[in-house]
Amino acid sequence: MDWWLLFEIGLAGIGSGGLYALTGLAFVMIYKATRVVNLAIGEMLMFSAYMLLAFTTGMGLPIWLAIPGALLVSAVFGMLVERTLIRPMLGESPISSFMVTVGLSSILVGLVELVWTADQQRLPEFLPTDAIRLGDAFISPKVFYGFWIAVLLIAAVLLLFRFWRGGVALRATASDQAAAYSMGINVPRVFSMAWMAAAVIAGVAGIVVGSIGGLSSVMGAFGLSVLVVVIFGGLDSVLGALVGGLIVGLVEALSGFYLGGEYKILATFSLLVLILMVRPYGLFGTHEIERL
Repeated sequence: MDWWLLFEIGLAGIGSGGLYALTGLAFVMIYKATRVVNLAIGEMLMFSAYMLLAFTTGMGLPIWLAIPGALLVSAVFGMLVERTLIRPMLGESPISSFMVTVGLSSILVGLVELVWTADQQRLPEFLPTDAIRLGDAFISPKVFYGFWIAVLLIAAVLLLFRFWRGGVALRATASDQAAAYSMGINVPRVFSMAWMAAAVIAGVAGIVVGSIGGLSSVMGAFGLSVLVVVIFGGLDSVLGALVGGLIVGLVEALSGFYLGGEYKILATFSLLVLILMVRPYGLFGTHEIERL
């Protein structure tokens, strides 16, 4: 066995897993705060990448200005989704909110195809392109730097929500909404904050994913793997999203290399079925989660 080749495949899987973990963090943040299963997380990721394309290719803005602009639009979009689509569904059955996000994903795909068509698009290069070599193993520079962007953002988010007052309010709301109300926390504002933060986090992941593989209207399929990640780790578990992202990334990389790219999804969902048979609530999920 070529151990360096195996090491190289593993590094590629961990690189992809970092982006899965980052997007999974956005998914879990929305679920913990609002108890909404957001099936449109992949399309929100796609939306941010296309906003960057609009600012760079369409408006000619420099990349250092276009990226913050795209993330700002993503934050506003997340807030508007929460205010106009999610908040009116409070008190309704979970399946109602779930179907709203399904409709949102279809709307975003249709909007992208209407404006940019279904053709493949490319973002301007903004990540280093020099090959990364670790011993005899090579790793794509975009995957390498994308992984570290994900790691740094995950660390920043966890620290922010650990020590920032708004983060404390979000954690309190996630634990017990009624108790948060009684303590004077503005819970609807926390809902908006959660959707805004999740949209920005997913936006960063979308920009990196778009830089690696290009943009298209099917880019939201990335969200299917993210859904596997969060169910695998536990819908309400941040740790589950991080661990699940790395595991799913490794499984996809290994199965794609040894079995063929067409078997990556099969391997991923087989892993999901296996973990659900052993632990129906995921690796780190709690037993109070409602089934849809």
